[in-house]
Amino acid sequence: MLNQRKKELLEAIIKEYIKTAQPVGSGLVVDKYKFGLSPATIRNEMAALLADGYISQPHTSAGRVPTEKAYKFFAGSLSVKKIKPFVLPEEFARLADEDVRFAIKQLAKLAAEFTGEAVFAAFGKNDFYYTGISNLFSKPEFSSPEIIVNISAVIDAMDEAIGGIFGKFENLESASAVGGGIKVLIGSDNPFSPQCSVILARWSSKGAEGLIGILGPLRMDYEKNLGAVKELEILLK
Repeated sequence: MLNQRKKELLEAIIKEYIKTAQPVGSGLVVDKYKFGLSPATIRNEMAALLADGYISQPHTSAGRVPTEKAYKFFAGSLSVKKIKPFVLPEEFARLADEDVRFAIKQLAKLAAEFTGEAVFAAFGKNDFYYTGISNLFSKPEFSSPEIIVNISAVIDAMDEAIGGIFGKFENLESASAVGGGIKVLIGSDNPFSPQCSVILARWSSKGAEGLIGILGPLRMDYEKNLGAVKELEILLK
């Protein structure tokens, strides 16, 4: 178990890496986050987080980056109060009372724009819509040719991944403590790709039901994206 000081330090590293996609050094943490600790103490605590598998060191002289274990810890520590609100224009909310399928597609587009991630909506096991795929390819961690090929394969197999989770949503193990029917599948738990995370929720409206999800890198903004999925879940009930 992490003590409070390590939790705060790890959260700072995760938030900084989410914003910048650059390895986080102890000097930056000392200068920016004002923990009131000496540089030597920060270095020692970061060394402990490294030893415990919460951060990694990509290069000998580089800073540290969060690991899958760190993101799972972070997602599991979020509370509803921390989640940023996702405010939709009123006209989109009204669409749910008219044409559910059209409304969901429009909401997915808006969510992709708001989050900067890929968003998909499943209307059945083999019936789905996705948007914002270009957002994935714009991420710095997905810029190498090898990763582009891998992410392209994810998109090609998206119907299989969605079909695989459609009927067993309730039994999916989630890294999130938020609850409310929202699932957060990170890295190796993510059926789309171990290089990505996905936030999922069920929707149910006018006798129809399905899934809606946000797909992004491990470095996705979990607070913002959880807020988006929570708002979508509420609107589509």
